[in-house]
Amino acid sequence: MTPVSAELVGWLDERLAAAGRRRTGEVEVPRERPWGTVLRTDTDAGGVWLKMPAPTTAFEVELYPVLHRLAPHQVLAPIAADPPLGRLLLPDGGPALRDAFTGDELDEALIKILPRYAELQRSLMPAVDELLDIGVADMRPAVLPERFEEALEAASIAGDVRAVHARRSWFADVAAALADSRVPPSLDHADLHPGNIFADGGRFFDWGDSVVAHPFASMLVTLRGATDDRLRDAYLEPFTDLAPRQELLADLRNAMIAGNVIRALTWHRAVVIAGYEHAGAFATGPATHMNQLLAAAPWTCP
Repeated sequence: MTPVSAELVGWLDERLAAAGRRRTGEVEVPRERPWGTVLRTDTDAGGVWLKMPAPTTAFEVELYPVLHRLAPHQVLAPIAADPPLGRLLLPDGGPALRDAFTGDELDEALIKILPRYAELQRSLMPAVDELLDIGVADMRPAVLPERFEEALEAASIAGDVRAVHARRSWFADVAAALADSRVPPSLDHADLHPGNIFADGGRFFDWGDSVVAHPFASMLVTLRGATDDRLRDAYLEPFTDLAPRQELLADLRNAMIAGNVIRALTWHRAVVIAGYEHAGAFATGPATHMNQLLAAAPWTCP
């Protein structure tokens, strides 16, 4: 594990002091991955986390202030964001949803929380150009056929995706249908699961996989394996003023298909930093998601 440099500790102490806090513990490195490093320490006002994403996901440092400005009740307020250095300092948000609830209780919690995520996405719709300007990847419906080709190339590095080539025309039709959706593009977390949601009632974190896309693509991860339609309906409810229910369900189906291509590329940008030959089990992520396009589940609306 990489030692914590004196320069980094000094930066952390300066930013804490500027926020009226004082460090009271050692700086630990609980997570170190090719796509980013996370440090943690205690302060006189609670724990804090210092996130240092890799260059391919460094946009997250600039994204947090935008999120907090436009959806302040659904994200943490950053203590400091330093884009030139790629450093993001955040307060501890408490336990994640998956650590507080299980089984039916988890579903009940998600039913209450998913509308808050949808509201966040609606708040971000007018800011799409700003999101793209700070480096959030463009996965909007108009460019999805191009992204399909990129994902095939990436997935072929560490997996067999030859059969997926036959889905090219079909996927183009899916992308065209999404382009006609009455629901505008927004931010897609792209890895929204109970481990990335705080248990305090609906704040969301870990935005390093996020992209600009049809908002419903987020539900690929969230609803995969769900058996309670109330989760789906709770998420869609804040969009019902934009289109009739049947259109929203069709959009959800198509967006979850598109979500596999998006996830293939977010995996690719994560593992390419270390090199596929050194990425171990992570290297199969892009191929796994592209091959999901051959299965029934991705285009069966939950």
